[in-house]
Amino acid sequence: MSEKITPLPIDYADWLADIKARVATARQRAALAANAELIQLYWQIGRDILQRQSAQGWGSKVIERLARDLREAFPEMKGFSLRNLMYMRDFAEAWPGGEIVQQAAAQLPWFHNVVLMTRLKDASLRLWYAERAITEGWSRATLELQIRNRLHDRQGRAVTNFGARLPVPHSELAHETLKDPYLFDFLGLGDEAHEREIENALVRHITKFLLELGSGFAFLGRQVRLEVEGDEFFVDLLFYHTRLKCHVVVELKATAFKPEHAGQLNFYLTAVDRQIKAPDDHPTIGLLLCKTQKRTVVEYALSGIDKPMGVAEYQLVRDLPESLVSSLPTVEALESELAAFADETPQGDPVNQQDRRDAHPASLPGDDEGTAP
Repeated sequence: MSEKITPLPIDYADWLADIKARVATARQRAALAANAELIQLYWQIGRDILQRQSAQGWGSKVIERLARDLREAFPEMKGFSLRNLMYMRDFAEAWPGGEIVQQAAAQLPWFHNVVLMTRLKDASLRLWYAERAITEGWSRATLELQIRNRLHDRQGRAVTNFGARLPVPHSELAHETLKDPYLFDFLGLGDEAHEREIENALVRHITKFLLELGSGFAFLGRQVRLEVEGDEFFVDLLFYHTRLKCHVVVELKATAFKPEHAGQLNFYLTAVDRQIKAPDDHPTIGLLLCKTQKRTVVEYALSGIDKPMGVAEYQLVRDLPESLVSSLPTVEALESELAAFADETPQGDPVNQQDRRDAHPASLPGDDEGTAP
């Protein structure tokens, strides 16, 4: 005899979805709270070591003994190796104000903080990258890559007419979204590559391309067809920016910037606004990527353009100073270095998870179901 199936209430599915959402939120909050407590603890231990070294002349032997005693006292915890205690000391020295730890560093996993303090000696730069790592949800590898690519020197550097064509604060956010130059060295192309070669390669490496563009860009298509009175026109690359709430037209030019390029892009922006833009979208913006540019020429050209657009250079071959390139490790080298300390990571520390998950473990402390794959 088959078991009688009891019909579910009509609103059961919505109720279940709501409970799932609350559980996920609770897990995330618990993980973030646990991480904040851990980072605060590490900072306090590091501060104590600094103070005692200064006041009492502690040497490495004392810290080595401290590491052994802590491991014996808390055998279930990891993270009390000599090297990690030295990182804690360096951490407290890098962030001498405890309030900074609460504001930024405590929101990042431990080894994100290790990257910040070992790769950046300037406190203001550490804070700049820490805030963006939190906002953008960067993985540790992405954080290291952005430091190596000197994002702080490129962000908001494109020449734009946003100040005259977009309202505040939308214009400021849009300007900060663009950078100059864009680094496309991951394409493996030489400087003589043609526009279509670059476009094809960018689409093949769309994940890395989106990472270089920055957070918020959603790829909609390439060679997007527009028809105006029977004539066909094709946009190189079309995106939608989820934060700016607008379409973004990207045009590639394998030459130096010419004023007529701005006129062509202006036409495309008008067509997208009239044919694709939704009524509640903000005006479409354009990004013209060229091989080289003269900033004054670009400023003159954009001053007479009706639509909001920016112009930036792209580099197919890395153009950073050799001394800087040699002093910064590759992602692989850093991952190899940090992997050596993975077994020293305290239980519950989310640093071993990838991308956004390394900041948001999937299980609450005490869950016996493990973490999501």
